[in-house]
Amino acid sequence: MSAIRLLVLGAVRRHGRAHGYQVRNDLEYWGAHEWSNAKPGSIYHALKQMEKQGLLHAHEVAPSTAGGPPRTEYEMTAKGTEEYFRLLRESLTAYDQKPDVLAAALGFIVDLKREEALDLLRERVRAIQEWRRSVTEYYTPEDGPDRLGHIGEIMNLWVHSADAGAQWTDALIGRLEGGAYTFAGEGEPFSGVHAVLAEGERNPYATGEPHPGDAR
Repeated sequence: MSAIRLLVLGAVRRHGRAHGYQVRNDLEYWGAHEWSNAKPGSIYHALKQMEKQGLLHAHEVAPSTAGGPPRTEYEMTAKGTEEYFRLLRESLTAYDQKPDVLAAALGFIVDLKREEALDLLRERVRAIQEWRRSVTEYYTPEDGPDRLGHIGEIMNLWVHSADAGAQWTDALIGRLEGGAYTFAGEGEPFSGVHAVLAEGERNPYATGEPHPGDAR
């Protein structure tokens, strides 16, 4: 799975309706351009593709007084909302996803009910433990990688990564069970936290200029 679809859908959903530069601005503000494939070209491509797939509805609005083409604003459809939550749930449970996919899911985890988020994270731990058991039938870190030659270092990396992933997930579960953060149905998720940029607000982490179709 690519993180870009989840990131773009989630960013649009946060605004209700957003143009491409707003989506890009938010993702850069969150640092997603550093830890995922959420680069400007990928963001605009994803918006157009998901519009074609019926996940987003495009609205053309009047161009700015400075001229230029009409600006396109995107809004999630019912199909897009369904796809968003499918991707979010899958990203939280799948132990074998790339780190950017899990990071994207964590950015939107509070869109779920707390108990559902906890259930998904517990499922993630179970999947990691099951995978580890299947691997250690043939190899255990305690034996050291030497008996498999240098290839054993690959197994060593996988098993240690799985252990670290399970430990981190268990710690997150503990924090959520203790009441950390505000989840869906519990109030304003981002009370006191600046999660999205307001229209026209300067992004200190922006890497470039708006796309021509996003003229302000």
